[in-house]
Amino acid sequence: MSKLSPIINAEELVKLNSSEIILIDARAGINVEENYKAKHLKGARYVDLNKDLATVDCNPKNGGRHPLPSFSKFSEVLSKLGISPSSHVVIYDDKNGSNAAARFWWMLKAANHEKVQVLNGGLQEAVKAGFPVSSEIENFDKTGNYPISEWNLKTAAIEEVEKARNNNENIVIDVRDKNRFDGLTEPLDLIAGHIPGAVNVPFSENLDENGLFKSPEVLAEKYQEVLNNKSSENVIVHCGSGVTACHTLLALDYAGIEIPKLYVGSWSEWSRNDREMATKETK
Repeated sequence: MSKLSPIINAEELVKLNSSEIILIDARAGINVEENYKAKHLKGARYVDLNKDLATVDCNPKNGGRHPLPSFSKFSEVLSKLGISPSSHVVIYDDKNGSNAAARFWWMLKAANHEKVQVLNGGLQEAVKAGFPVSSEIENFDKTGNYPISEWNLKTAAIEEVEKARNNNENIVIDVRDKNRFDGLTEPLDLIAGHIPGAVNVPFSENLDENGLFKSPEVLAEKYQEVLNNKSSENVIVHCGSGVTACHTLLALDYAGIEIPKLYVGSWSEWSRNDREMATKETK
């Protein structure tokens, strides 16, 4: 059996039998649940980034702004959404996959879920392709507890990032936009800047001018140059809080490159733990 592409195009989604997939709305941000209730792809079930895909601590010093939930909590979330190990799950958001769609994709992949895809271009592309929208309450059955005992994709803790950031055998990739990396602006965290030794490869570079993922061939060529033959064991990817970093992990998988390590705590954790920081003033 050929591997299921991690990306599905809107035209492909329209052709699928809706009864054979579980569609997930993973939009995040201000008034997002109200936005979902007002308009979502017909049949889509809503997942909340803060409540379902993270266990948010009152102090981001402890694991960042979006730490991973416990296995039992994530199992309950999947059960609540009606997802079983055999389900074909398609996830979308309204930010080209970077909102929380890629994060949920990564979590399902890490839970050994096989049939999971992110909708290329998200909500907007689906509407453009003629997929019906709804404001109705979606009714569906829960499933039994989803079996999860470990994350089967690699993660890196802050101590490993510290060791890797100045080691020539490793590469630490920051996917935030250049202004945040350079310390010129910081809309979410207390300090603007980046982890010294990290390289900046903005996740937006995974997309073309229409906000769609570039082809696997183009992405493979780009990241082979960035990674310079380093194994996935020696590559750590991060962002502000471990969410948009998953967009680049998704792009790498789409390109046929083994998924490297995710630093879940990311800058939101690093910048609150008295670690060395590269800021506008120190550059």
